Amino acid sequence: MAKKETIIHWFRKGLRIHDNPALSLAVDKVRQNPNKYCLRPIFVLDPAIRKWLRVGPNRWRFLQQTLVNLDENLRTINTRLYVVRGNPVQIFPDLFDRWNVSLLTYEHDIEPYAVQRDKTVQEQARKHNVATHVEVSHTIFDPETIVKRNGGKPPLTYQKYASVAAACKIPLPLPAPQKLPETGVEPEKDSQELKNHSCYEPPTMSELDVDEESLQDCKFPGGETEALRRMEQCLSRKAWICSFEKPNTSPNSLEPSTTVLSPYLKFGCLSARLFYSRIQEIIKGQKHSQPPVSLIGQVMWREFYYCVAAVTPNFDKMSGNEVCIQVDWDTNKEYLDAWTEGRTGYPFIDAIMRQLRQEGWIHHLARHAVACFLTRGDLWISWEEGQRVFEELLLDADWALNAGNWMWLSASAFFHQYFRVYSPVAFGKKTDPEGKYIKKYVPELARFPSGIIYEPWKANLETQKKLGCIIGKDYPKRIVVHEEISKTNIQRMSAAYRRNKALKEGGQSEASVSEDAGSATPSKSSSKRTSSNGSSKTKPSPKKRKLEATITKFLKKK
Repeated sequence: MAKKETIIHWFRKGLRIHDNPALSLAVDKVRQNPNKYCLRPIFVLDPAIRKWLRVGPNRWRFLQQTLVNLDENLRTINTRLYVVRGNPVQIFPDLFDRWNVSLLTYEHDIEPYAVQRDKTVQEQARKHNVATHVEVSHTIFDPETIVKRNGGKPPLTYQKYASVAAACKIPLPLPAPQKLPETGVEPEKDSQELKNHSCYEPPTMSELDVDEESLQDCKFPGGETEALRRMEQCLSRKAWICSFEKPNTSPNSLEPSTTVLSPYLKFGCLSARLFYSRIQEIIKGQKHSQPPVSLIGQVMWREFYYCVAAVTPNFDKMSGNEVCIQVDWDTNKEYLDAWTEGRTGYPFIDAIMRQLRQEGWIHHLARHAVACFLTRGDLWISWEEGQRVFEELLLDADWALNAGNWMWLSASAFFHQYFRVYSPVAFGKKTDPEGKYIKKYVPELARFPSGIIYEPWKANLETQKKLGCIIGKDYPKRIVVHEEISKTNIQRMSAAYRRNKALKEGGQSEASVSEDAGSATPSKSSSKRTSSNGSSKTKPSPKKRKLEATITKFLKKK
């Protein structure tokens, strides 16, 4: 009897069985001819990936829980998860031969590493006469389709993206695949399984080098089952769904004021298409909030960033990134470490960064506050540094969204009102005037009253002693004075914008731009409006005069 042909479904993201088109195709093919085909759903765990991938212990735990749950869910359709250890590029040629593979299915991925990896694996598949089938299912819309409909370029505003996407048809989400037959689909054990029956089991925390005792309680368990449970719990609050507006949620509530579905969307435990369709069902015929602040709007922001990232080289870098302005950011390890570790001396900022490290998640508006503080608001450190910290610590660290949001919040791309700066004091007070959030994550200040907990440096030494926390000893002094440095940084950002505009228009050489890049504020000589050849420029346009007037008015207020 001829050896059965194996169909491999390769899980990478898309760690679910519901609405997984590539998996469903593989299952259906086996169900149609179980005497000819068998199925092996695999996840490739590359031990070497820890050397370069920035992943903190919270996200390793989330992945480990997700893989265990994926194995459980696959067993409900009479298969299982095979976790294969090794580099995908190195192991696939062996698997193709050893398992007699005829078809490889997987979900499309836009990340540069994944694109190159998949290209190599596809070439290997061709050499081994293995067909490949790829589905776009990590996003609702295919970025390539959107770009084509937009004349070959990505839409660079949310509004433009939404208008293009509105003309695209959205297929209905798929249910979980039907069960495979009880008999005739179990693959024969290969040589490795015969030697070690547990060789393809999901990894343990120990294998991932994670010390479980060092972790806090798990607030957001990984896996498809938890993703669906959490989604249903959120959707049961129909009035809340209809009235949801992201700016009206609290960045510093003690319990999340949003869905916290982002980690599940990042890993593909939850289908974005399913979530989108369920929201649409609830708001249909009802009075509801509108994009971009509504829940539908939040899903579309994800789609927008994925589309731009898919076709923009160096999207996660400033240099060589055509959508990102070039800014003369400072390098300051002391400031960066203080920000990363939650010891800037600004309690609201420090509480956010400590929550991030402990739990792996912070509210989107809290991300706004700390990102602005690190970059254009206060510390003048590159958004790439903040991106790296978020990449390590966030459960939902997503390559496209992480880079896109950091560029937005640093006013490097997409958002250009750089003179609108988040206050590290006033912003948190709006939704938590008593500072309960600070008391939870910065316990040194637990006894400070609402009047000074956001600005503990205002308490005199005697008061600090009574409250059990001396500033500069038990809790750090603030590393910058926001009221002063934010004004300086607005001027620096204004200068950066002028330099970038000059480069774009060809009015200045790169050399002259780099010479001027170190100036924090325009000098008297540079403030005079002159062209590149020294002659006087014409009067600034009304639009530019209006912008300058807005900045001047804003600075006077501050």
